[in-house]
Amino acid sequence: MAPPPPSMSPRMTVLILRVLTFAFLLISIVILTTNTSTLEAGDAEFKIRFKDVYSYQYMLAAIVIGMAYTILQVALTLNHIVKRNAETSGDGNLVFDFYGDKVISYILATGAAAAFGATNDMKPLLALFGFDNFVSKGYASASLLFLGFVCTAILSVLSSYALPKKV
Repeated sequence: MAPPPPSMSPRMTVLILRVLTFAFLLISIVILTTNTSTLEAGDAEFKIRFKDVYSYQYMLAAIVIGMAYTILQVALTLNHIVKRNAETSGDGNLVFDFYGDKVISYILATGAAAAFGATNDMKPLLALFGFDNFVSKGYASASLLFLGFVCTAILSVLSSYALPKKV
């Protein structure tokens, strides 16, 4: 009987999820920071930017914190995969993963929720004045942040399962 095909190692699964998280956050921050809309009414020009909305500022902070944590975790995961030794697989990393994933997933979730709420509240007023593009980009950025949260939440569950096995 042939041996079963090798399965993907848990560290590779974690790495893929972290790279996906980073990609979602990167695209989200690009959409958010380029979210500007202008309305010209006669001689007056009205411009709205993402930094004019406090919830979007919070979302930006959540994305930056999430990206920094994800970059750190990708580096640690790659180090573990490359070295494959006991030094890099200590219980300290598992505890850091466990608590870090929990905290970051909550930060990302609240950032996405704040942006969805603010965008939904502003939509009727901004659509009335022709700022539909601004609203659409707000929803797009918040949606990508939410997908980043989903990946981090999955990582949080995986780190919850890994912790009791090693500690």
